[in-house]
Amino acid sequence: MKPVSLITGAARGIGRSIAEALAREGFDIVIADILSQEDAKEAVASCENCGARVLFVQGDISKAENRTALVDAVKKGFGRLDILVNNAGVGVKVRGDLLDATEESFDRLITINLKGPYFLTQLVAKWMIEQKKADPSRNPMIINIASMSSYTSSPGRGEYCVSKAGVSMMTKLFADRLSEHSINVYEIRPGIIKTDMTAAVTEKYDNLIFNQGITPLKRWGLPEDIAKAAVAFAKGYLPYSTGEVVNVDGGFHLRRL
Repeated sequence: MKPVSLITGAARGIGRSIAEALAREGFDIVIADILSQEDAKEAVASCENCGARVLFVQGDISKAENRTALVDAVKKGFGRLDILVNNAGVGVKVRGDLLDATEESFDRLITINLKGPYFLTQLVAKWMIEQKKADPSRNPMIINIASMSSYTSSPGRGEYCVSKAGVSMMTKLFADRLSEHSINVYEIRPGIIKTDMTAAVTEKYDNLIFNQGITPLKRWGLPEDIAKAAVAFAKGYLPYSTGEVVNVDGGFHLRRL
């Protein structure tokens, strides 16, 4: 039986690229997304064309009942789960002054970007522990998709930064707690990646990358760049690492002068 990967927010963007890459590496795939099955059909077909069995589950991971339904669907559909990729997330609806930020926006970002993956991981981790006890040869793992915003100040979208900083701490916490069960937890920190989320600020980032040199590597990041890092974890290339962070940001984290 093939190993199974669950990727949240996998109908498009970074999540879809990760799902496709893992499908090519021999994993069966669970695509979880708030988007409809119709919106996810291209991602599903792409993964199936890579030879994977694909289960699509629509739901909102910020809601407890949806998280439970998602895990139940994976249990019913595959009976196992080897990798959870916490990718689903949203940006602020409107960028604006930190001093004018609303509680509504803050609650939305924290609930979707942090609370959802936090408690989904809690639910999945308990099942992974059961699977590990039943078969010690299994190597389940969790991969969190955080952001350069985990540590970079961006006052125009402070709630996003806070939510991603929380994801980074979540990586440490679960890596620590699950280490006794040999369940590794990893984190990928994307930089400026060409997705729907950054489409509205293309001109700004073009200027930062190509004119101001904000990244040593002078190009946009692509969803496939994130997927390659996820594959490295998934294939077990860092077995003696947990809580490890891989920056996929064109060198932004160097903080060069």
